Amino acid sequence: MDLSSYADLALDLVNTRQPSGDGLGDLDGLQALLAHRPHLGGRVTRRDLDAMRELRDELRAVFVAADHGDEEDAAERLNALLIQHPVHPQLSGHDAQGWHLHLNEGGSIPDRYAARAAMGLAVHISDRGMHGLGICATADCERVFLDTTPDASRRHCPAHTPANHQSAAPAPLPR
Repeated sequence: MDLSSYADLALDLVNTRQPSGDGLGDLDGLQALLAHRPHLGGRVTRRDLDAMRELRDELRAVFVAADHGDEEDAAERLNALLIQHPVHPQLSGHDAQGWHLHLNEGGSIPDRYAARAAMGLAVHISDRGMHGLGICATADCERVFLDTTPDASRRHCPAHTPANHQSAAPAPLPR
């Protein structure tokens, strides 16, 4: 398993909060976040929901610091998460895949989620640099994203990239 793929957990969690609403407004929202991740599923409690909201704020602070060019602050925040939620790798072979690494099969749902998300961001940053973490530049969008472009030129989340986003300006009239 590519450990940097765990960075998607950070994106998914941070992006549950938008100006249009809070995807973690209740336990159903948390269940929906975890629905396509059976390795993180299980019975969730109000305490888990509160812990996930706190983790969301901590992860967002990493993105904000990186987006503002404060790499030291972003690294300190991410290192604090890695210390608070230590990673315990496990060798695994399943679903006809070769041997590969998984992280933290034990602990609470928020702890397992935090360990994986923090490790994924750390691996992504070590591979691509801190500039690979971004916040969408589109007005009224607060989504975070990982910039994987060769020149780190991305400024918008996938929903607002020029190829996916219609311009607000009207099309010119035909002559």
